[in-house]
Amino acid sequence: MTTPFDDTPQPPRKPGMFAGIRASFLTGLVVILPVAMTIWLIWTLMGWVDSFVLPLIPANLRPEHYIGINLRGVGVIIFLVFTIIVGWIAKGLIGKSLIRFAESVVNRMPVVRSIYSGVKQIAETVFAQSERSFEKACLVQYPRKGIWAIGFISTTAKGEIAGKVDTVSELLSVFVPTTPNPTSGFLLYFPREDVVELSMSVEDAAKLVISAGLVYPGESTSKDKHKNLK
Repeated sequence: MTTPFDDTPQPPRKPGMFAGIRASFLTGLVVILPVAMTIWLIWTLMGWVDSFVLPLIPANLRPEHYIGINLRGVGVIIFLVFTIIVGWIAKGLIGKSLIRFAESVVNRMPVVRSIYSGVKQIAETVFAQSERSFEKACLVQYPRKGIWAIGFISTTAKGEIAGKVDTVSELLSVFVPTTPNPTSGFLLYFPREDVVELSMSVEDAAKLVISAGLVYPGESTSKDKHKNLK
């Protein structure tokens, strides 16, 4: 017989059946959720593209006119083929001449000119200059000193921005992403001495931001090695 004052350690309780079911459910959720979300996003994107492209195709030329079934993704294929053909024509001499003529017409339209130039600049930055990417991941003190945030170094500040700011060293443009959506964030300029470069790759830093600090570079590898040693 023991009393509440005895120091005899009690044997640990074994997890019940409900705890095992709960753990299995959470494990299955971790496996299924990324796959299901990926399939859903691709399916939704295909339907969104189809809703824009297929209305532009005559009804007698659509696949469902012949097979009686609305195949999702046909609009995506048509869009890809059309884009490739347009790009192939645009790279030729005739295509370049047509583009210059069309842009000269657009430049005479006040409102359309502003919209077109803005959209063109964004498209060229994202697609045409795909070889340009973030150089390195870094740490910066933001939004105040003493608080560190992950950022991505893009380029060295040039032109008016570099000339207007009087700093000892050159300015670096740093993109500080938000969590868990790294596509939105803030473009900030820091003196080089205030930027701490990281050894981790940009991809690993992006994973760290998306996971809200739960997934660190090399974490899964070290865990796997530990399991193998056991």
